[in-house]
Amino acid sequence: MSFSAQVKQELMRVRPEKHCCMLSELSALTQTCASLRLSGGGRVRLVYETENPALAKRIFLLLKKRMEITPALEFKRHKRLGGRRASVLTVTEGDTRRLLVALRMLTESEAGAVYRGIPRTAMSRRCCRAAFVRAAFLGAGAVSEPETGYRLEFVSSGSKAETLMKMLEKSGIQALTAKRRGSDVVYLRRGDDVVSCLALMGAHRALMDLENIRIRRDGRNQANRARNCDEANLKKQLGAGERQRQAIVGYSLAHSLGALPKELQEIGRMRMLHPEVSLEELGQMLSPPVGKSGANHRMRRLMQIIGGEKTQERKDTHGQADAGFDGRDTHDPDAN
Repeated sequence: MSFSAQVKQELMRVRPEKHCCMLSELSALTQTCASLRLSGGGRVRLVYETENPALAKRIFLLLKKRMEITPALEFKRHKRLGGRRASVLTVTEGDTRRLLVALRMLTESEAGAVYRGIPRTAMSRRCCRAAFVRAAFLGAGAVSEPETGYRLEFVSSGSKAETLMKMLEKSGIQALTAKRRGSDVVYLRRGDDVVSCLALMGAHRALMDLENIRIRRDGRNQANRARNCDEANLKKQLGAGERQRQAIVGYSLAHSLGALPKELQEIGRMRMLHPEVSLEELGQMLSPPVGKSGANHRMRRLMQIIGGEKTQERKDTHGQADAGFDGRDTHDPDAN
């Protein structure tokens, strides 16, 4: 079972007890799962359709308990979707009008009924906002697998998406919108926002599972960063040790280490024998042993001497070449 299905299964067990929260759930489910069906002669019926039998049962019970409406239940199969069966709940014309007025989606006036489309009763109370977001997720929501990333989304459209965004923002959750196949998608992409939304909806078990996975992911990321850092430091250490060894070998062949102070001779010979160890380990091999700072000081002095000798050799080489060029340039061919 996917993580999204687990979250929905848990949310199905959350039962709203307050009448205001029931209306909020019905508002969200009407926006996400229902459509208005024209029957001719100006008659309109509200039809809920879902492939989730548990959600169809929830809609049926909410209509019956809160509004005393008993919708007609039927099933149909979608030939284009592999023969999957969908539950269809149809509300009569009179009950449709009464329900939409109760949800503040329809306003009665002297000129007749005016369809508003955006219920605003769920904005004021936190419990109602939680019920609305929970039902919106059950009707048209999904959440990605925590192992692959953090993303929770609701498929909506137009002003309905704006209403949902306002509810989430009022609950301290930052939401974004995007277009996908002609529909608006309200989505959360930060882990903290996904956790806050799960807590708001009441999916506490899923929230704990997500937090455990986040902890494991963070632990793995920290371990990977530490390992990469150690590998980089080791490569840097090996590269520096090898460069020092080559420089010392070259100096020894050209000038011999015997002319250097005793402590520099000792650390130079140790580096030629052990180019792979760190300066701290190198210092412990000396007699008497010295710390990392002492070994670093001696190695720096030795490298300065070797570098100075190389600089002097280059100067001497350039000077001889320049002198030879001048001599050839001023040679008189008639001197012989």
